[in-house]
Amino acid sequence: MNTASLPPSNPRTNELLAAMPAEAWARLQPQLEPITVRHGEVLCQSSMPATHVVFPTTAIVSLLHTTREGASAEIAVVGCDGVVGISLFMGGNFMTSEAVVSSAGDAWRLNAHAAMAEFALAGPVQNIVLRYTQSLIEHVSQLAACNRHHSIAQQLSGRLLRGLDRSASDELFMTQEMLANLLGVRREGVTAAAVKLQHAGVIRYRRGRIDVLDRERLEQHACECYAATRKTHDRLMPAMAAL
Repeated sequence: MNTASLPPSNPRTNELLAAMPAEAWARLQPQLEPITVRHGEVLCQSSMPATHVVFPTTAIVSLLHTTREGASAEIAVVGCDGVVGISLFMGGNFMTSEAVVSSAGDAWRLNAHAAMAEFALAGPVQNIVLRYTQSLIEHVSQLAACNRHHSIAQQLSGRLLRGLDRSASDELFMTQEMLANLLGVRREGVTAAAVKLQHAGVIRYRRGRIDVLDRERLEQHACECYAATRKTHDRLMPAMAAL
């Protein structure tokens, strides 16, 4: 994790920071620190105390659950729509999952003390965080059902769409091995699903780079889980902007 050598992205690119009213923003802005995070970088470890919360702007972060045998699966995705370290606000200072950067980029971090002090005021920021938490819970719950009941092709399509929602372009930099680890499935299954999407003209895959050529058709290949979590997000986020 490095402080940005280039001009950092606008912190208000993050939807939670953008939703904060002027008074709260005036308190928090001086305490926000710009950072640049690399692919594969671990921002928070499971069962470790949180020292900061992180608001991604151009970076995308995967929340992972890892078994004792070392197998892992993605339980949620955080990008410009949210914050890493939500467990800090829920009464526990320890992370319940590992936060790993799945797409390099910029973010802004806030030390845990400042974040909790603002949350404790029980004002608009607390409301914003609780609304986001509700959206995240829906995300995790829907993903659990999806992993149990839907095909690898449907899961892959949904994961690509979630990445697109948090990206500024139609390009995603993800290897098939990485996608298999995130979905918690065998690489062969991801390869077969990706080949099917490529032959259908939906995506183009080249050495860890995925270009989405037809988002509408990609949505058709995804199951209802993506649409359900998107609906919850769209219902909650505009309401925050009005606070």
